[in-house]
Amino acid sequence: MSDASLWTALADPHRRAIVALLLERPRPVGEIGEACGLSQPSTSKHLRVLRDAGLVRVRQDAQRRVYALDPVPIAALDAWLAPYRELWNRSLDNPPRSASLARGHPHGRRLDETSDDDARKPDPKD
Repeated sequence: MSDASLWTALADPHRRAIVALLLERPRPVGEIGEACGLSQPSTSKHLRVLRDAGLVRVRQDAQRRVYALDPVPIAALDAWLAPYRELWNRSLDNPPRSASLARGHPHGRRLDETSDDDARKPDPKD
């Protein structure tokens, strides 16, 4: 399992839908295909890619193959994303002043926001 194979496996929207479905609980192939609107051969192809990337495990249950997420590669993805999540959180806590100005107000407020000064100004219609 390489980082590249993880990202490649998750690049496809059908495989991301399968991963999201398996987040709820392990499921047999037929149920995965039905829930995702895929044919059995297409479902098997996507599951093989996910399995080869190490994202899912399979177990035999009588005549059914039941797939489940493997938490180890998910944890590796989470660890890789951690510094980016930190960067994102810092940027949300301290947006650049230009971002406030870009919203349309010269004092860094949105156009639909008012200040205490605005509230004290007399209405010219009165």
